Amino acid sequence: MYLRWEWHDESLALEAQKLLGGLSFRELKTMPTTSPRRVSRLNLPVPSPSSHNLVPRPWCASSLELRVELWNSVECIYLIVVSPQGSSTVFLLALTIIASAHALTPTHYLTRHDVERLKASLDRPFTSLESAFYSIVGLSSLGAQVPDVKQACTFIKSNLDPSNVDSLFYAAQSSQALSGCEISISNETKDLLLAAVSEDSSVAQIYHAVAALSGFGLPLASQEVLGALTSRLSKEETVLATVQALQTASYLSQQADLRSIVEEIEDLVARLDELGGVYLQFEEGLETTALFLAATYKLMDHVGTEPSIKEDQVIQLMNAIFSKKNFESLSEAFSVASAAAALSQNRFHVPVVVVPEGSPSYTQEQAVLRLQVTNVLSQPLTQATVKLEHAKSVASRATVLQKTSFTPVGDVFELNFVNVKFSSGYYDFSVKVEGDNRYIANTVELRVKISTEVGITNVDLSTVDKDQSIAPKTTRVTYPAKAKGTFIADSHQNFALFFQLVDVNTGAELTPHQTFVRLHNQKTGQEVVFVAEPDSKNVYKFELDTSERKLEFDSASGTYTLYLIIGDATLKNPILWNVADVVIRFPEEDAPSTVLSKNLFTPKQEIQHLFREPEKRPPTVVSNTFTALILSPLLLLFALWIRIGANVSNFTFAPSTIIFHLGHAEQHINSRKKKEILKA
Repeated sequence: MYLRWEWHDESLALEAQKLLGGLSFRELKTMPTTSPRRVSRLNLPVPSPSSHNLVPRPWCASSLELRVELWNSVECIYLIVVSPQGSSTVFLLALTIIASAHALTPTHYLTRHDVERLKASLDRPFTSLESAFYSIVGLSSLGAQVPDVKQACTFIKSNLDPSNVDSLFYAAQSSQALSGCEISISNETKDLLLAAVSEDSSVAQIYHAVAALSGFGLPLASQEVLGALTSRLSKEETVLATVQALQTASYLSQQADLRSIVEEIEDLVARLDELGGVYLQFEEGLETTALFLAATYKLMDHVGTEPSIKEDQVIQLMNAIFSKKNFESLSEAFSVASAAAALSQNRFHVPVVVVPEGSPSYTQEQAVLRLQVTNVLSQPLTQATVKLEHAKSVASRATVLQKTSFTPVGDVFELNFVNVKFSSGYYDFSVKVEGDNRYIANTVELRVKISTEVGITNVDLSTVDKDQSIAPKTTRVTYPAKAKGTFIADSHQNFALFFQLVDVNTGAELTPHQTFVRLHNQKTGQEVVFVAEPDSKNVYKFELDTSERKLEFDSASGTYTLYLIIGDATLKNPILWNVADVVIRFPEEDAPSTVLSKNLFTPKQEIQHLFREPEKRPPTVVSNTFTALILSPLLLLFALWIRIGANVSNFTFAPSTIIFHLGHAEQHINSRKKKEILKA
């Protein structure tokens, strides 16, 4: 077997060479191919044997299943796996090169509160040996125990049925999770368990028998178990049966050939349903999905081989399993606890959860980012190292900080960036967690807000003559003082306001999202609000020309209080400043007869709907007369029947009789219509 490459872009080929560990394209090592059965499940195109010299086609762009299987592909090059000369099968796989990698991050995990709630769901009074198993083993998975171990052990022994395989399974696994709880069984019980490991038993029975034998410390023949499992799996093709086969294999000898069972993991992954690119689960539900994840990692830890599940798929499974916080049954809570323990303690994949501690809003004086770095059970990963890859401004995409390490402080990691001059705004922090090659989802993007204080400078109030015959009169005001005197705006002169906004901490110019000028009529309460816009030099200007603004004011003259309103999500000190009093005069002929208050924050006048009055009805005599005229043909019909002596005494009101006569009447009417049409 040999490998050959074909590519459509030299740079992609070089990148692929790096991903393969620097293998030479001319001296590629022999690599095992995927079995035909599993390839067919991926719906990969299989060309004819003669087409060894293939031209790459954009399969990754046209096949959604292939794209999902191969890491959300953006660019594709083609790895052609060719069988030995003379073979009739050629398999093609696509290797995906991701131009811009955005790995999935956990959206659901178990917080400390969730873990306590899960423990409470498992810590219930025992009602049966099965419920005791779920409670005891489920709590053990979370590192806890039932409150009374001796009482639990007594309950197990008293409810054990030595003639029932399921009862023996629950007892063996429960006693193994309790310290100092030993159960002895007879030779007859041992023979019962060994006899259950056969092709005639279901996969569930085989699993329970093998797990019980292991729990009681009894020997078993791994090859016989494998033979029985393989035979039953050909008859039971359900997801749950396959998951139980994985669980069974984890109790067998490591020297046994478990490849046929391990290969089922890839088949199960192909049967998962993806939801929105975030969740991955079986249609059988949450419980089966969680048991699959727990069984997979338990078996692969036992075998010592990394499972054939991609990192993104692990995160999608994790999101689906931990999205539910309340559990309907003990078995469901047990399955979630088992999956959480597997994702926290396996040898291959440990998802990392990075959560900011406290508010994601910071200032120059309090610029310390604290992160909780935990596993899915919210247990701190204190041995990890956390680094800031880069911090980029959302607005400009400029990098302001990079390659900086966090400092571990207790159970959290801190990054102090007080000495870095961040301007106010939003920043994307790319954080990477290292220290263990098992970590996955260990690069996260955090949106951080840097708040600041705004300062108002160079505030000038001016009255400008329209004819420019008089020099402008300018008054400078300092925040937060109010300007002395009043300013006049009328048909001869305009009023203007100039100001600048700066960052108090850095001195940089600011352009907040909300900058308004509000004019409030001191007599009527009328309010008019204008937006202040900055020019190219970030100088804000508001000019009031009474001839252009009379519609906004309804030509209502009077003394107005001028307020300056500054607001933004990144400002610690939003401003409402009473700047000055402005006397606005409109021509008397434009003045309204009555001046109504236009306060924007008062209830509006109720709208009274006017409905059309009903028409006058005619007198009762007229209505009765028209009713009689309408019924007169029917009355005439009855009178004529009586005159000619029609006999209706034998007429029955059965449904069949009524339908017959109606059909007969319809036929008669249709024949009359046809005759009229022919005459026409």
